[in-house]
Parts: sequence; structure tokens; C-alpha cells
Amino acid sequence: MSSTTAPTPRHLDCIQITGIAAHAYHGVEDFEKKDGQAFSIDLRCWLDTREAGASDDLRHTINYAEISRQAYNFLTGRSVDLLETVAHRIALELLETHMLMQEVEVTVHKPHAPIPVPFDDVAVTVRRTREDL
Repeated sequence: MSSTTAPTPRHLDCIQITGIAAHAYHGVEDFEKKDGQAFSIDLRCWLDTREAGASDDLRHTINYAEISRQAYNFLTGRSVDLLETVAHRIALELLETHMLMQEVEVTVHKPHAPIPVPFDDVAVTVRRTREDL
């Protein structure tokens, strides 16, 4: 009878950025595309930061200013209908352009969505990995 060894879990750390805010024009209603409204994005990016921690070298991690700018530029770019689309496309773009990033979670908030009842926020969160590319 052979013995099997459980796989070693990979080590992933998380860079988190919250509240990337912009006025944007996403939504299914005509007035949302015409007038726009406030949106915000939260990012959680998983990667192994041990080499960066040991070397103190930005080349061994992800530049959070750069990923914030990418998310902001997508949010303020071409209008789409769904928050799901915004979150999904940002996640894939970040994974495609940052090879150290193994997983990413993108939350898109739309606190003034046209909902006919009192509410605080509407948000969609997607989590993508390299396997999704």
C-alpha cells in the first residue's frame, strides 16, 4: 500500500485597495448612461510577496498605484450595462497585465442605483484566477 502526501498549499498574500471612486456611466437605464453616477471599486489581489518582503524591491510585487489606475480607467471608460461586466473585465485585465497576480477579487459598488426601496449600497463581487484567462 502506497502512502500519498497531501499537496502543500501555495502561499498567497493579499494586497487590498478600497474605495477607488469615480463618476461613471454604467447601467441599463438611458438616464444612467446620460447623467452617470457615483461608483467605487475595491480590489483584493493575491500573490506571493515573500520575495518582495525579503528584497524590498518593487519588481517582486504588484504596484498598487498601477492597478488602481487600471481599475479607475476601466470604470471611467466605455459604458456597459452591468456591474458584473465591469467587475469581470477589470479582473481579467489585471490578471493579464500582472503576471505575479494569482487571483483577484473585484467589487463594484453602485450606491445610487435606481432601486425603488431604501438601501445603502448595491455591489457585485467577482473573484478570478489565472485559470480564468
